[in-house]
Amino acid sequence: MQTPLKLPSQKTKIVCTIGPSSCSPARLEGMIENGMNIARLNCSHGEFKEHAENIRNIRAAAFKTRRMISILMDLPGVKMRIGRLQNDSVLLKKGDKVVLTTRNVLGTGARIPVEYKQLPQNVSKGKIIFLNDGFIQLRVERVLVHDIACKVLIGGKLLSHKGLNLPGTKLDIDPITDKDLKIVEFGLNHGVNVFGLSFVERSKDIIKVREFARKKGHSVYLVAKIERGGAIENFDEILKAADGVMIARGDLGVEIPIEEVPGIQKRLIQKANIMGRPVITATQMLESMTQNVRPTRAEVNDVANAILDGTDAIMLSQETAIGDYPVETVRMMAKIAVTTEHQRDEGQLSDDEGRKISYKVAQRGFLSITDVTTLSAYRATQELDARYILTPTTSGSTARRISRFKPHCWIFSFSAKMQVCDFLNFSYGVQPFFLNKKITHDHQAIFKNLKKYRLVKKGDTVILTERRLSSHPGDTDSLGIVTL
Repeated sequence: MQTPLKLPSQKTKIVCTIGPSSCSPARLEGMIENGMNIARLNCSHGEFKEHAENIRNIRAAAFKTRRMISILMDLPGVKMRIGRLQNDSVLLKKGDKVVLTTRNVLGTGARIPVEYKQLPQNVSKGKIIFLNDGFIQLRVERVLVHDIACKVLIGGKLLSHKGLNLPGTKLDIDPITDKDLKIVEFGLNHGVNVFGLSFVERSKDIIKVREFARKKGHSVYLVAKIERGGAIENFDEILKAADGVMIARGDLGVEIPIEEVPGIQKRLIQKANIMGRPVITATQMLESMTQNVRPTRAEVNDVANAILDGTDAIMLSQETAIGDYPVETVRMMAKIAVTTEHQRDEGQLSDDEGRKISYKVAQRGFLSITDVTTLSAYRATQELDARYILTPTTSGSTARRISRFKPHCWIFSFSAKMQVCDFLNFSYGVQPFFLNKKITHDHQAIFKNLKKYRLVKKGDTVILTERRLSSHPGDTDSLGIVTL
């Protein structure tokens, strides 16, 4: 008899950054078994050889655990970073004098290399420079051709390759670099088709990468990282051009007043939900677990509130990349997600994001047939004790549009395209199934597969959406309710 397919414990997707603490096969398997859905490769660090090995290990761990694990390749963009430091860290103290230099040197507490060569042209005396997500602050005292003399206003421990921010400074630079495009080509050659784009501010940044991949003979899914003030101003056009978005609160909280971030997070998540775009909430979600086995109460609230805001996915950065407890951190995040989802589904929490999004979609005034069908499917789950929603799909659009309402039951999506399944794994409550094209729209074959994996039993009620009359792929025009 076929071994039962074990669904993840939580419907909220968990993105884990892979690094020295989590790249071993055993650690990857442990993280998958405890809730990881998506493995993030931060291409600001590491070489192609290392990324290739990580890709192999991730896929081997996914195969062994019988879980679908997607890979998100995060492009570095033009983020301003410091260079390499002696012993990989320095301690800066308030009042210290320090020189930022564009020269290629090994950093010390007195001289810190900066990878952004145009920095001296973008600062002047009195300018405040933020390091490490704003935790360290320097004031510029003198600017030379290659060096910037600074005084430490707020000190702290600084690690190699940490970020540098200049809030309020308009940088005339293309966020998509030649290095980014080389990474995209590398990813495509290794079967990766989901990429995170850093520091995008306009839709043209997204189009540039999409066109590059198209010329290479590939279609890609692009997640726009929202981490600059310009991205917020142009969010609507970015949302239309991108396949998904990431609210990257680390840089965003330095680029704009930090007290504005919570409200902006809620607003952007809601816009992404209405458009049916998966959205990832990222940065410092369980940061204390980098070195501790338990998170703070504030961090637990932060994760729960992101879920209540309607996020599709929650992300771990250094917690899993360099932290002491990567598996335990994933387990904790999954536990928070499961509890929050249960309380929302049971009506214990007043913030019913699904009902709110349902209302806003219904009020848009230009609903497509697919919008009406998916809205009806969601409302049917509220009235019936449906076990699952089943969505045969060619593009994944129907499953994503149902997912935005955050229904209480799983959405099983069946596609003959592996890359469609890969990206559906980013959407809340969606479990993709890769099936032969001949049986993707064969109801009996779908039911047979579900029974084979012991996911359904006799008497279960399921809701089935499909394209029956329309000739356009992506259009869903039919809704059925089936008791097995």
